[in-house]
Amino acid sequence: MGDVIHELTIGDPVNLLWVCIGTMLGILVGAIPGLTGAMLIALSLPLTYAMQPSEAMVLLVSMYVGSISGGLITATLLRMPGTPASVITTLDGYPMARAGKPGRALGLGIMASFAGGLISWGFLILLAEPISHISTELGDFDYFALVLVALVLIASVSGKSLAAGVFSGFLGILVTIPGESPATGDTRWTWGIEQLNNGFDLLPVLIGLFAVSQVIHEVASREKKVEQISQIAPEGILLGVGDWLRHMINMIRSSVIGTWVGILPGIGANVGSVMAYSAAKSVSKQPEAFGTGSEEGIVASEAANNATIGGALIPLVAMGIPGSVIDAILLGALVLHGLQPGVLLFHNHPEIVYTIIFTMLIANLTMFGMMLLSAKWISKLATIPRVYLLPVVVVFCVVGSYALNNRMFDVWVMLGFGVVGFMMERSRIPLAPFVIGFVLAPIAEEKLGAGLQATGGSYAPLVTRPVALTFVLISLVLVVWPILKMWRNSGRGDTE
Repeated sequence: MGDVIHELTIGDPVNLLWVCIGTMLGILVGAIPGLTGAMLIALSLPLTYAMQPSEAMVLLVSMYVGSISGGLITATLLRMPGTPASVITTLDGYPMARAGKPGRALGLGIMASFAGGLISWGFLILLAEPISHISTELGDFDYFALVLVALVLIASVSGKSLAAGVFSGFLGILVTIPGESPATGDTRWTWGIEQLNNGFDLLPVLIGLFAVSQVIHEVASREKKVEQISQIAPEGILLGVGDWLRHMINMIRSSVIGTWVGILPGIGANVGSVMAYSAAKSVSKQPEAFGTGSEEGIVASEAANNATIGGALIPLVAMGIPGSVIDAILLGALVLHGLQPGVLLFHNHPEIVYTIIFTMLIANLTMFGMMLLSAKWISKLATIPRVYLLPVVVVFCVVGSYALNNRMFDVWVMLGFGVVGFMMERSRIPLAPFVIGFVLAPIAEEKLGAGLQATGGSYAPLVTRPVALTFVLISLVLVVWPILKMWRNSGRGDTE
């Protein structure tokens, strides 16, 4: 561990440079409504091919941290959240800014973002390795059942509609079928198309879903009028020790909520901020101030949404299960660089795991400094007309997809999934289950195939092994419970 810290912070200035570049790019993209961290990281994957795996993860994790934090700038100053995670921040950040305290509103958000990142990092470094060691005891059927839980959970918690989440996850699994079977090596569902022999590559699918679909959405929607807070006093952003102490309990409580929400696959930073905001309001001495410029509201929202980063990284590095859409893309980045994510990642490549962990720490420190120094100027990015931004995004999409295998087929795949992503979002079908299904289904198929080969085709270990049985039962409960709840609610509606 010490060697990793030394290399990341002192021994290799290149890695420190990647932290600065990644964090700043994340902040810039997070501050522009319509652009997302998932889009940035997906577009950056082709650029990491020539990099060492550790350097690639340093860059991508730094982008992750920066993009979640950057959204608070435009949420506070323009009432236009740069990311969904900052939606709740607009409730109090913008009213405070309109009341003549834009600097203080930004300062509170930056302080809380920093605290949330640090506290969740503490949970990450304490829990990731023990969970990984426990996970190494899992057999093939145990691991298959664990992935099954993740697939069911991501579907059941996505959005308001269980059916939409299940459909999205099933669609993602369906897309993994063409190509070579992970379990048997047989080629299937290629319809005579030679380019499909290896299936759909992860990169064009991700770029299509998150970048191209967003471009289509922006073109199809009208440009929104930007209301900008004009005067920001730089000195107002810097807060004193008293402010830190006054909001410390709120920051700790909200960060813990955000961390544990982040661990649950598919919940998302926006849900974490809602839960922390509700908790802060319920215990506040001035609950009536929430929504009118409450300092407690800003702190709760920003501490929680940044804390979800560390929480979501825990299952990613410990078990190879992504806790969010961005984590699914990071999982794909590990695969693209020849690393096998999962329970053995800690054992086979501990340097990569600790690089990810300590990158989050250093990126949070970097984010804190950059946000304090540049928030006033970054907010002006939201006023750039989309007509200038979107063509640049499209060029990066095409170049990134084509560069993967130097073939137009991947570009057409990217465009096709861009349309699919746009149609899914217009139909209120969440993208998260699709991505998780697409990433995890091959792993589940491989583990199930290996288990069946070891047992001569018997599924009995799914119910005879205690760990596998536990995960299977959890999966059943996660599927049945929402259905029963819907049935009971509909029954009550009929009787009224």
